[in-house]
Amino acid sequence: MSIQRLHIEKRYSNIVIHNGTVYLAGQLADDYSGDIGEQTRQTLANIDSALAEAGSDKSKILSVTIYLKDIAADYAGLNQVWDAWVAEGATPARACVEGKLYDPRVLVEMVVVAAQR
Repeated sequence: MSIQRLHIEKRYSNIVIHNGTVYLAGQLADDYSGDIGEQTRQTLANIDSALAEAGSDKSKILSVTIYLKDIAADYAGLNQVWDAWVAEGATPARACVEGKLYDPRVLVEMVVVAAQR
């Protein structure tokens, strides 16, 4: 079985496809100056784009791990945007945890695993 890697960086690949499963590296907003709602919208848009490039879409997400800088402050704002975006009837397994992210301006990061087709 072959492994396809897209957008290979020194330390990671942004997208890895193996055996019909798509693995996305941690996805972030493009602009860290926004609030949790804006960063979540941008992050989800980046997930949509990466999944489309890999031959998948949000209805095929199997699991997502969400990292929030401040879960007490940002959980409700994240969920407001998430609930409007997630495919109805296709909600994935999900974990949401608080973590110290690589840049103090980053409020949310998401790691996604999806079926390709």
